[in-house]
Amino acid sequence: MPEFDLPCVRSVLSALPLHAVRPAGRESFLQSLPRAEAEYLRTCGFAGTAGELMLLPGPDGLSGAAFGLGDDRAPYPFGDLPFRLPVGTTWRLAGGDYDADGAVLGWCLGGYRYRGFKEPKREPARLLLEAAHDYALAEAHAIWWVRDLINTPANLLGPSELADAAIAVAARHRARPVRVAGAALAEIYPAIAAVGAGSARAPAVAGFDWQGSRADAASPLVALCGKGVCFDTGGYDLKPSSNMLRMKKDMGGAAIVLGLAAALMEADAPLRLMVRIGCVENSISGSAMRPLDVIRTRRGLSVEIGNTDAEGRLVLADLLAEASDQAPALLIDCATLTGAARAALGPDLPAMFASDEGWAARVAAAAAFAHDPVWRLPLWDAYDPWLDSGVADLNNVSTKPFAGAIVAALFLRRFVAPGTPWLHFDLYAWNDSVRPGRPEGGEAQVLRALCAVLRDGRVFIEGDRNRAVT
Repeated sequence: MPEFDLPCVRSVLSALPLHAVRPAGRESFLQSLPRAEAEYLRTCGFAGTAGELMLLPGPDGLSGAAFGLGDDRAPYPFGDLPFRLPVGTTWRLAGGDYDADGAVLGWCLGGYRYRGFKEPKREPARLLLEAAHDYALAEAHAIWWVRDLINTPANLLGPSELADAAIAVAARHRARPVRVAGAALAEIYPAIAAVGAGSARAPAVAGFDWQGSRADAASPLVALCGKGVCFDTGGYDLKPSSNMLRMKKDMGGAAIVLGLAAALMEADAPLRLMVRIGCVENSISGSAMRPLDVIRTRRGLSVEIGNTDAEGRLVLADLLAEASDQAPALLIDCATLTGAARAALGPDLPAMFASDEGWAARVAAAAAFAHDPVWRLPLWDAYDPWLDSGVADLNNVSTKPFAGAIVAALFLRRFVAPGTPWLHFDLYAWNDSVRPGRPEGGEAQVLRALCAVLRDGRVFIEGDRNRAVT
């Protein structure tokens, strides 16, 4: 993971005070100011409503700023500030009714711009860090990296380059790297090899195994699997051009898994991690898989290809089989898997599927706390026969035009070893528009929610891999 120049500084000769104010605290805030500043804000009608920004004049120019938070408790409002406050200025948080770590995180998230080809029109204002804020900064670094990976054009980030990113983060944290390609890939991960067979850019599986300094061989194992389809044409079931436009983001699940692992390793979580991403491109050629082909999988199940555009579940099938056979305390996968999840929940709300009620409740609570939302959908057993095939163990799609996200999750469940606590996230990994703290482009959905659950390791009962406590 590269180092990023977050819009923060540890020391500076002078920094201007930033007053973040809620409507309910507006009057007490005004009473705390020098009379001239308070009267200025009253005259201008400052009320503390969301996004309201007033610069305070002083004898030497600026003396500070007042910023309205409204009633939003998320970190995102602070993300509105780096590119709204004057260029070249440095600010310090003056205290108020908000979480300082959340403010730092929000500021950093709002200061992100993809710089692969051109610099932003202006540099962001900087925030003076007057406390450690170590975890907020580590989380911001991870999210910036995930966004960069997703935003990188597919001609520059193919399967090999995505695998390189996994190996690089492994090296940074002294993890044991894993990389499989070529003939070995076809033998060990046959479904992934089949998905990538149509591209001139060879598929690979990459990842690493890591153990925190506070962990030992008996510590909980968390397995993380990510769909890394670097570009998805749909294969022979070709996508229309409008649906193909953003398919560079189809590796968003792999990017999020890598960012989550990086954040957990940076926090030295008392865990063991097993990280695997399937790095492929779904293309069309004489060697690409065809509709009604039957392919092998690592689990030994045969799969009839009802649709070549349902390739992400094939990538995850081999990874989930491998990871669940290691008896993890928790298995998590992330994938930009179905349009059906977006049709049901929209772009901002990832779908969560869970085999374990306790883990589902913990993640839902953490998601609400971290303002990183998820919404649970059911693993509805009655739909499982929709995957039946007349020529193979199962089909990769259903012939029914309903419940596409649920059917995809049920397909994945066929490859998870029984009894494994498993969470599957079907997500969008993209911001369609510019909002405070969330610039248009790649997004690290569910990363902060899962970090909140896992980073200190207290959710696990020592010695019992299948149970957890709050």
